[in-house]
Amino acid sequence: MSDRVLRGSRLGSISYESDRHTEFAPRLRAIYDCPQGHESTVPFAAEAEIPSVWECRVCGASALLRDGAAPEQKKTKPARTHWDMLLERRTAAELEEVLAERLAVLHDHQGKVKAAMKSERAKDKRSA
Repeated sequence: MSDRVLRGSRLGSISYESDRHTEFAPRLRAIYDCPQGHESTVPFAAEAEIPSVWECRVCGASALLRDGAAPEQKKTKPARTHWDMLLERRTAAELEEVLAERLAVLHDHQGKVKAAMKSERAKDKRSA
């Protein structure tokens, strides 16, 4: 019996309500112009705050609202480089000192490597 009740309907896919006696919310259509010449029309509810910038549906660029106020420019900080951040922590004299220490370590290591290579060559010559 339960099989016959659901026959002919798909659960969740069809609404049995009609559009009679239904009032839709008032709408406004905003038109956005893309810098590349595309035009996008977007419907908004009458009570909604319409944004001044919208993503173009064709190319993805920032489209501006036609006949609207230009968006406010946000204040941005200048980009800080690694060198700028390093100079915030140390002075130039301290950096010169650190550089000299690291160069001394590298030269010492390079001298040890050269000495090890000379001893390997000497062993190879003796065994040959």
